[in-house]
Amino acid sequence: MSFGHAQPLYLHGTSAVHRLPVEVKIVCAVVTVFAVVATPREAFWAFAVYLAVLAVVWHIAGIALTWLAPRMLIELPFVTLALLLPFAEGGEQTTVLGLSLSVAGLHAAWGILVKGTLGVLVSLTLAATTPARDLPVGLAHLHVPAMFTTIVVLMLRYLDLLTSEVARMHTARLSRGDDPRTLRQIGATAQGVGGLFVRSYERGERVHLAMLSRGFTGAVPTVGAPPASAAAWSAGLVPAVCAVGICLAAWTLR
Repeated sequence: MSFGHAQPLYLHGTSAVHRLPVEVKIVCAVVTVFAVVATPREAFWAFAVYLAVLAVVWHIAGIALTWLAPRMLIELPFVTLALLLPFAEGGEQTTVLGLSLSVAGLHAAWGILVKGTLGVLVSLTLAATTPARDLPVGLAHLHVPAMFTTIVVLMLRYLDLLTSEVARMHTARLSRGDDPRTLRQIGATAQGVGGLFVRSYERGERVHLAMLSRGFTGAVPTVGAPPASAAAWSAGLVPAVCAVGICLAAWTLR
């Protein structure tokens, strides 16, 4: 199954990172994120080293900070939650800029911010160097259950269709003199969301019936590059090995 829609998170390039087999990059990203999450939040130096490792990967892949920065806005809800924790937690208090803040809340906020930010950066790095159409092939090489791979394929294929549907509904509302930004239109907005859900569900049923009529057996066939070689695994997992080493050192020196 091909993907003809745009890939806003993919950054075209021919670097060594771009050329790595997709299954290697998926495993590297997952292991790195788990290492970051497992690192004790008190090990401030460890997170700086994680960022340095990512910076090396960005340099090799040709990913600029100006490309990453606007896409980091996806973590704003987590930032908001983190900023509220020092005011909501109890226990020992400390004064910062004239404000009485919870020490436990500050530590929790730091952990959410730094680990969440690094996790988003790792995900963006994977997305920037991996075309979406290659993800099902990589998942198949990793022996991920066929049903999960099928869900990923269909999600990637129809996500842009739903986005276009939302844009058309928004344009239709504006052409009829509606202003979705006003609070009094919240009822119409809710009806639009409900209508989009019903239409998406009906479209899903039609697509499923069409697939069954064409011999669909529960797994989408994937055609792509052969599995990664031992050399590709050795080179591609270097950042993950570094991340695991940093995590172990952080616990050892704690």
